[in-house]
Amino acid sequence: MEIDNLTPAELRVWRAFPKGEAVDFRTAEDEDVTAGAGWGAERTVRATVLRALLLNGPQEDGEIPALRVAGARIAGVLNLQHGEADRAVRLGHCYFDDVPELYGSRLRHLRLSGSVLPGLNAVRVQVEAVLRLTDCKVHGPIRLGGAQIGGGLFLERAEITGADTGEPALYLNHVTIGADLWAPGLRAHGEVRLNGASVAGSVNLNDARLSNPGALVLDAQTLNVETDLHMRRLVTFGWIGLRGARIAGRLDLSYAHLSNPGDAALRASSCNVGELWLRKGPPIEGTLTLRRAQIDELFLEPQVVPHEVQFNGLVYTSLTPQEPPEHRLPMLERDREGYVPHAYEQLTAAYRRIGDDRAARRVQLAKQRRHRATLAWYGRLWGHVQDATVGYGFHPLRACVWLVSLLAVGTVAYGLHHPPPLKADEAPHFNALFYTLDLLLPVISFGQEGAFAPQGWYQSLSYALVIAGWILATTVFAGVTRTVNRQ
Repeated sequence: MEIDNLTPAELRVWRAFPKGEAVDFRTAEDEDVTAGAGWGAERTVRATVLRALLLNGPQEDGEIPALRVAGARIAGVLNLQHGEADRAVRLGHCYFDDVPELYGSRLRHLRLSGSVLPGLNAVRVQVEAVLRLTDCKVHGPIRLGGAQIGGGLFLERAEITGADTGEPALYLNHVTIGADLWAPGLRAHGEVRLNGASVAGSVNLNDARLSNPGALVLDAQTLNVETDLHMRRLVTFGWIGLRGARIAGRLDLSYAHLSNPGDAALRASSCNVGELWLRKGPPIEGTLTLRRAQIDELFLEPQVVPHEVQFNGLVYTSLTPQEPPEHRLPMLERDREGYVPHAYEQLTAAYRRIGDDRAARRVQLAKQRRHRATLAWYGRLWGHVQDATVGYGFHPLRACVWLVSLLAVGTVAYGLHHPPPLKADEAPHFNALFYTLDLLLPVISFGQEGAFAPQGWYQSLSYALVIAGWILATTVFAGVTRTVNRQ
């Protein structure tokens, strides 16, 4: 390009480039960049000029060239597809008429902070240092799929509106980031796609607001984060997909507001997480799915849990905060799959790890009662008997109470009315206490039961005591067997 063809604004940029000097066209630091379509020739730079500088710009000995422009209107398409620009690119607070095309390009440093763009196509871009889109307003999709960023990706307070076709607002699928993905305060209207992405540092989505009502709002399936994924005070309208994600540190959803009524709000099945924090926020509006997830520490407050959950196959080492079973058991009763034995076993194990055997027994009792509802009528009937007598073996003292009560009834009844002996000359001395024990205890014999024959109502009472004794013995045996098997 001949330098004589440059406008005064372009000439300023051309002359500043070899020394890496900044050119600022702004009239005020807080001016509204969204009004950039009305900026005149005095601050308009053609995209072809910028392309010529980046690919084959002038150089001066002893100087480090760089493109540093602020407050300019970029006219035309900045096309660097498959190009290599070994220069720092800083186009802050600029207004782009057209979508920059950076497909497959190789850049040292790219900063577009505070700019307004109709979109960004940077699929498979390679950035040696950092890519900054801080405070940008983008009225179309940002495509960064397959990008390789050696440093960090910064999207603080950026606002992205997806295209009217309903395509994702932010494509970060299979992106590789050498440091952090930093996007606190991000505003995205449309899907944010992070599936298959790999982040060597942490991901920060604190205070972000993601909206895609009734659809996928954050697709982070098979996402790999080497440290933490922070989503404190996150607000979503749509559902989050974390299936198969691996987060080595903490997945922090403290104070988050997740909303997708009538469908899933958070799907984190088959994921592997160091710590999952769901606390201090309102109840999740939608289903919480943690099926087959592997979590070292689950920080789950009961008041955050929604009306529907899916916990089948969920494995966790510890569960905090420490809550009584009355607060935890309702969560398991809300499972969409109905009775899930594995969920009760996990909760029991969590209480046993902290030495709370009483709470563990209560969970196991609740499990048996829930299981009872799935049985046929005769199974339910036998279950009610076991529950009332010995609490499925978790309340063995109940059997003693029943035995003592029945023993007292029999002793008084037969003490007031001695049953006649079968053989008066051979019968032992009648003892109402041991006669009742003979009726109640199906194995032990004191020689009283076979020597006397009650009649009338007392005979019916003897039959009732024998049946009650067998039921108590059977339920106690079943309870002891269940306890031994658990241990």
